Amino acid sequence: MLQEWSKLLAPAVQDRITLLLNHVMSREPIVSTRLAPQAGKTVRLHLAGWPRLLPAAPDLRLRITPAGLLERLNDGETQEQEPDLEIQLEASNPAAAAFGVLSGERPDVRVQGDAQLAGEINWLIDNLRWDIEDDLAAITGPAVAHQLGRIGRAAAQGMALLARQAGRFMPDGSGRG
Repeated sequence: MLQEWSKLLAPAVQDRITLLLNHVMSREPIVSTRLAPQAGKTVRLHLAGWPRLLPAAPDLRLRITPAGLLERLNDGETQEQEPDLEIQLEASNPAAAAFGVLSGERPDVRVQGDAQLAGEINWLIDNLRWDIEDDLAAITGPAVAHQLGRIGRAAAQGMALLARQAGRFMPDGSGRG
């Protein structure tokens, strides 16, 4: 039953992830300048080491648009062709990875494929950050957004530490069960 829900929800979740990525990327004009020459190339994001206790996480397949943004590809659009770039994100402890990214840590990533596209994606990973405070300031004002940002960063760092510590107690020590 859980697997069926996962298959139904995965495309919607992936669409939201794509929207978030595009939102963050669109805030920095240099991103579209760097990615637009890569238009039409495809990227597959694979979560390596995903815990077996959780519903399977399907690969996220994206194509770079002429505007230098991303569009999610449906399964039918990508099954026949290999992606230009494969990105494997270490996800044996998804909670620690997510909280780590939110607290500013660089994710453990392996990239394989088109060297020029890999260079651009690596640049994005190293240089692009979501300014959550700026987005919050549009809703709450700068003072409240700054306070919420401080609280959020502290909570994310604490949760990341907790998730890493919990991973040590898994039977194989990796957080995969």
